[in-house]
Amino acid sequence: MEQNIERSTNSNRGFRVQAPLVDSVSCYCKVDSGLKTVAGARKFVPGSKLCIQPGINPRAHKTRSSRRERRVQPPLLPGLPDDLAIACLIRVPRVEHNKLRLVCRRWYNLLSGNYFYSLRRNVGMAEEWVYVIKRDRDGRISWHAFDPVYQMWQPLPPVPVEYSSAIGFGCAVLSGCHLYLFGGKDPLKGSMRRVIFYSARTNKWHRAPDMLRKRHFSGSCVINNCLYVAGGRM
Repeated sequence: MEQNIERSTNSNRGFRVQAPLVDSVSCYCKVDSGLKTVAGARKFVPGSKLCIQPGINPRAHKTRSSRRERRVQPPLLPGLPDDLAIACLIRVPRVEHNKLRLVCRRWYNLLSGNYFYSLRRNVGMAEEWVYVIKRDRDGRISWHAFDPVYQMWQPLPPVPVEYSSAIGFGCAVLSGCHLYLFGGKDPLKGSMRRVIFYSARTNKWHRAPDMLRKRHFSGSCVINNCLYVAGGRM
């Protein structure tokens, strides 16, 4: 912003000083309508509720530049554009995906989204696993996944504590990657409305909205990717 400052002396001899060019931003801080000045500001427009003093926020440039720096993300694979990097990552066998999620935040977000797995399905790289529930001698349950391609068993993360010893709960798979557990009976608290699901994309158990009623040993089915639960004991 170019600003001209004119000063005059008693002898009517004047001189004009041109201020240097500055790259400023307006400060959009709120101002009380009853105030006529703003602390720290050298210029204020009467009747306005916005401070237009460029220097009132000396870190404005730094803040905006730091935000731009945060938006610039590193490439998925150094030396390759992201589309080629994704084309490489979708060909990694599913058994190695847990390791890929640990590389960095961008890889974790990529493998947790729908886009990554839709690409794997489109190029014929999708792999189906068999999920099996096991109950030990103490009555505690655990889940394991069997990879029929590599003939390997993979343990799933431990189920939430309310399902560790539950009986009579239902199981269903939705969206091809979410294993739902619903209802059931806790040995101490009785019948439950609780619903949880395991996501193959995040390799974690998540909480889902509770059922309207407590049920165990109920019937269920999946129609058009919607879960229906009926009957059972209350």
